[in-house]
Amino acid sequence: MTLERTALRLGFIALSDCAPLVVAKEKGFFEAEGLQVDLSREVSWANVRDKVAMGALDGAHMLAPLPLAVNLGLSGEAVPMIAPLSLNLNGSAITLSTALADAMREADPEAMAVRPRLATARRSVIARRAAAGEPVLTFAVGVSWLGHNYEIRYWLAAAGVDPDRDVRIVVTPPARMTARLAQGDIDGFCVSAPWNAKAVADGHGEILIYASELWRVGPDKIFGLTEAWAERHPETLTAILRALIKAGIWSDESANRRELASILSHPRYVDAPEGVVAQSLVGSPPYALGEPGSDSDDYINYHRYAASFPWRSHAVWFLTQMMRWGQIPRATDVAAVAAAAYRPDLYRRSAGEIGAPA
Repeated sequence: MTLERTALRLGFIALSDCAPLVVAKEKGFFEAEGLQVDLSREVSWANVRDKVAMGALDGAHMLAPLPLAVNLGLSGEAVPMIAPLSLNLNGSAITLSTALADAMREADPEAMAVRPRLATARRSVIARRAAAGEPVLTFAVGVSWLGHNYEIRYWLAAAGVDPDRDVRIVVTPPARMTARLAQGDIDGFCVSAPWNAKAVADGHGEILIYASELWRVGPDKIFGLTEAWAERHPETLTAILRALIKAGIWSDESANRRELASILSHPRYVDAPEGVVAQSLVGSPPYALGEPGSDSDDYINYHRYAASFPWRSHAVWFLTQMMRWGQIPRATDVAAVAAAAYRPDLYRRSAGEIGAPA
């Protein structure tokens, strides 16, 4: 096999779910495929989107709904993008300020005494604040068409809280969320590891619910690129996917999780304390100081439960949430949009070549 291109620049955001890209680089999986990969740490999802669209990046760590949003023109000019591989399942959580968590315990101690925690206690706090004429609560997500936005909306709406009327949802880069929570600029956020664990470790926040408690094997990030790039470099793309599948398998081995935390914590990658990064990889992060999380390694998955497979059903769920919250028309052909963006055919080709299940 002759690769059409061997020198690549791939983007990522400082989150633990960039692990397959980082591991493929650091453990030699890219090199074994004949690829020389430069990993570029980006400051925001908008940067990732624009650089991939313009060709400044050959591909990138992306939000799972990003190819769908870009293809539909929700974030500027429509540029056909595809998702031939999922990078992980779960890995995020909803975190509130300690002050808000205390207010919820006071308002509804019964609801706050059980797991998983629903948003019913928050509804009581919202009602009290409204009666007192206080500002609405503010919560942060990475992008308005991000899966975390849909997670927090789903959680709120299930308890009768209107996310468009009863609270305010703002956009904040993931690595800035813990600082904004500490400063009192926001009252909570939904973001991927390790920033929920960092807020708890710093004493500024409490994790109310893991994504895995909302949807046990829910989608989170994908590896994305433009459709045109994939068509120009089919053999190179196959090699990239082979390396990422192998890296995902390595990352999900329990024996490798502590080494993975050490790798990710490096300043050129996630740039967070190794112990904090490890909390989301070896077991689950504490819900609060003195309140340990689950000892399961399922807080974030890179290969188990078909984590790397680009399920079109995941794409369909994101599209139905876009409809639910008025981001796309009800007449949108959901099946067609999902099929154009999520490409299990490309995944199966690469997985089959290395004997991985598909």
